[in-house]
Amino acid sequence: MKKELDHIGVAVRDMERSITFYEGVLGAVLIDRYVSEAPGVESEIAVMDIKGARTELLAPTNNSTSPIARFIKQKGKGVHHMAYRVDDLEEALEELEQQGIRVMPETLRTNKHGRRLIYLNPADTEGTIIEFCDYPGNKGAQPE
Repeated sequence: MKKELDHIGVAVRDMERSITFYEGVLGAVLIDRYVSEAPGVESEIAVMDIKGARTELLAPTNNSTSPIARFIKQKGKGVHHMAYRVDDLEEALEELEQQGIRVMPETLRTNKHGRRLIYLNPADTEGTIIEFCDYPGNKGAQPE
């Protein structure tokens, strides 16, 4: 199955300062900004676009339960994950199972943009946090 980079997730401590940097220095455009208090997410998210390349800035909203807060505490701010878009998430999950790659089933969800996503188990990805995602209502394209 074809996979292509969808976005990079970056853990940040100061959302305002980070947005200012991405806009002022990198020429990014803020596409969306929202808070997700879903269990296992608990983050503020700013979607930045630089000529079609997307970066999601992720700031924890709950320092005791947010996975972003845990990440920052353990590794510091910076690249949190790489997200790869697939044509069909169910098919990609079947392929992963055949390859012996585990996923983290508790991370399976659909975000506010209709993106279905799941994280692969970092124990099987050499420690890199990798997200697989698809856009079932908008095949092959990133929604605005």
